[in-house]
Amino acid sequence: MSDRATIDARPETRPDASIDGLAAELREAVESGLTRPREYRERQLDGLTAMLLQHTSRWEAALKADLGKGEIEAHLTEIGFLVAEARAAKRSLRRWMAPRPVAAPLALQPAVAKTLAQPLGAALIIAPWNYPLQLALAPLIGAIAAGCAAVVKPSEVAPATSALLAELAPQHLDPRSVRVVEGAVDETTALLEQRWDLIFYTGNAKIARVVAAAAAKHLTPTILELGGKSPAYVHRSADIPATARRLAWGKWINAGQTCVAPDHIRVDREIADELVEELRRATAEQLGDARTSPDYGRIVNGRHLERLTGLLGSGTVVTGGEVDEADRFMAPTILVGVDDASPVMQEEIFGPILPVLPVDGVDGFIETMRGAEKPLALYVFARDRDAVRRVERETSSGALGVNIAVAHVGAAGLPFGGVGESGSGAYHGKHSFDAFSHHRSVLSKPTAIDTLRVIYPPFSSWRGRLAKRILG
Repeated sequence: MSDRATIDARPETRPDASIDGLAAELREAVESGLTRPREYRERQLDGLTAMLLQHTSRWEAALKADLGKGEIEAHLTEIGFLVAEARAAKRSLRRWMAPRPVAAPLALQPAVAKTLAQPLGAALIIAPWNYPLQLALAPLIGAIAAGCAAVVKPSEVAPATSALLAELAPQHLDPRSVRVVEGAVDETTALLEQRWDLIFYTGNAKIARVVAAAAAKHLTPTILELGGKSPAYVHRSADIPATARRLAWGKWINAGQTCVAPDHIRVDREIADELVEELRRATAEQLGDARTSPDYGRIVNGRHLERLTGLLGSGTVVTGGEVDEADRFMAPTILVGVDDASPVMQEEIFGPILPVLPVDGVDGFIETMRGAEKPLALYVFARDRDAVRRVERETSSGALGVNIAVAHVGAAGLPFGGVGESGSGAYHGKHSFDAFSHHRSVLSKPTAIDTLRVIYPPFSSWRGRLAKRILG
């Protein structure tokens, strides 16, 4: 995800001394048994829900200040999303925590096998700025459900949301097991120097390497939620008006600052002009004058706006292109005449610029994916089932959307995560619980009848033959 890292090029400050030893302090909360009972986890999930619902207007104001998010978008993508996730986790917790029976092989009978979900311990959650509430608390829901303790490090690039989270979390969540640490480079570095039991990082691949290197010193596992240039492919069989509406919605939400937004579109050459016109129409229908629309956000800060402005010259502007530095505004912009060597195609755009590039059919699209880094998401729009099947079989991405963009994030049963350069590990729903759990293998065998004697040495010829037959 382009330049979303919490480790950001900002003035450094001396870290708060209270950060020292925080991992060990929180690990003690788990090892003491505080976080393990289901009732405790449920109370924490209730507290998180209350924190969101009792202060809704304050969260809306913070998200408006940081990213210009409108009320409905704030609920759809942040507040409401999290409330639903927390409530679903609470409803499912008894089932998730229950031991899972596993069939023991015949050679070990009589025996009972099962797995037990145990909390990994103390987790560090490093959140980005683009969805500063959702991407800080969605992993925390998984940590709480799994019985872990956690530090949440919100992004300093979204200061209003960060400050509100730091204020409200101690009022609604047990500080013995959940802490919020604000700050920038120094604070994040101080946290990464400690030994955690899991580090969950959302950001870009460059900083993910820093996080992974710090984790490797302690053999700490990581979950890395990154990004990349998530493409959309539009086949000639697609319903063009419906496709344009869905692509426009997926691209312009949060002013394009979404890790799974369609980064660019590859479209069959013979329908390229029609698609561009429908995209222009869909954008006008959904946002009208985006500058005055209550449903269109702003770029997070001047530095990111400057970066995006520099990409506008990569092609011909069909619609949009207007920039207002004082308002951190960039209009939804469609570009044509772009090629793969253009600056806009060299990095994840992470903003409201949508290049449209013609290709020669599904073969041409698949060829563009060969050798490219695997994206966090890929979208195919087609009514031709063979075209869809080819994209499913012959490409790789964290997720695949068929005739829809972005919406897979809202399906809690689907794991959300990347592959290769776009990340490792996954979460949401049960996958969040699993991400923060160790599934311990347990095998129990009675001693009344020692059926294992056949595999104890010394081996006679007949016992050896029998052992090989049983185990083979």
